[in-house]
Amino acid sequence: MDLAVSIDIGGTSTKIAIVDREGHIIARKVMSMEGFNNEWDYFNVLFEMIRTLHSNYSRNRIVGVGIGSPSCIPEKGLIKGAANLPFSEEVKIVEILEAEFNLPTYLIKDGNAAALGEGQFGAAKDMSNFIVLTLGTGLGCGIIINNQVISGHFGQAGELGHSTIKEGGRICGCGRRGCLEAYVSATGIKRTTFKLLADFDNKSSLRDVTYNQMTAKGISEAALQGDVIAQKAFLRTAEYLGKQLANLVTLFEPEAFILAGGLAEAGELLFQPTIEVMERQLMSFYKNKIKVLPSALKTNESGILGPASLVWKNNSSMRSSTKFEIGAV
Repeated sequence: MDLAVSIDIGGTSTKIAIVDREGHIIARKVMSMEGFNNEWDYFNVLFEMIRTLHSNYSRNRIVGVGIGSPSCIPEKGLIKGAANLPFSEEVKIVEILEAEFNLPTYLIKDGNAAALGEGQFGAAKDMSNFIVLTLGTGLGCGIIINNQVISGHFGQAGELGHSTIKEGGRICGCGRRGCLEAYVSATGIKRTTFKLLADFDNKSSLRDVTYNQMTAKGISEAALQGDVIAQKAFLRTAEYLGKQLANLVTLFEPEAFILAGGLAEAGELLFQPTIEVMERQLMSFYKNKIKVLPSALKTNESGILGPASLVWKNNSSMRSSTKFEIGAV
């Protein structure tokens, strides 16, 4: 059985998995991003985790490594200027992994990786035009039009999280102000909640929760229990997200948006108001035509399955198992 090592690098954790060509995750591990002072501390732990996973399946053949990461330049095989990662300015991650394991290694932007995973195995598997938004620590975005992954000249196209939605607004991890990611993400809704707690005197169970203890899940649980502050936080988040979805419809005419990641697990608390805002903002031609769907994969699976599909696409010894083309469109 041919297998791929798949790595999904995020601001909170890195997920590592052994994946077969049908998209079955054979084994997996998760490593927290806390406590790393530099990339070499990080890579030493990553290498050990990969070896441990592979040792359990020594009879099978690993044919390659796929990596999904924010702030990467795929054609150069490097991660550069990643705001939420404990790396130096430029890390040649493909070169590092190939030197360590002597396996072909492929790199893709995290948002595009999630889109590949969702399109190949998830809610968009019967679609040719769709956009995946991963609402985690940050906001990842992957755009697929006519089965073509839109990657751009530098491989960074689709960085919706760093589009400016509020001039002079919140500082973002990228160093700019007013980025969508600072408002629509698990981190963003925490910041919104604390702002609301300061601005309103409504009774709230969240007043006794510190910022570091607060989670998107905790906010959604409070909202479901009738907490007015938590409910306001979701409405404000949906206002920003819905408007941006309407803008994307005008640009790309997708059949659907797929929302994945921890914040999307809030379900109707996020989906219903987001759809309402989007519909209000849409041009009349598009009204009631664009779907907004939850991921059909388990939490974080789209981000781990996408990089694996790169291995199958690039491995010349087997027929490609992905329907998508990846190019500088």
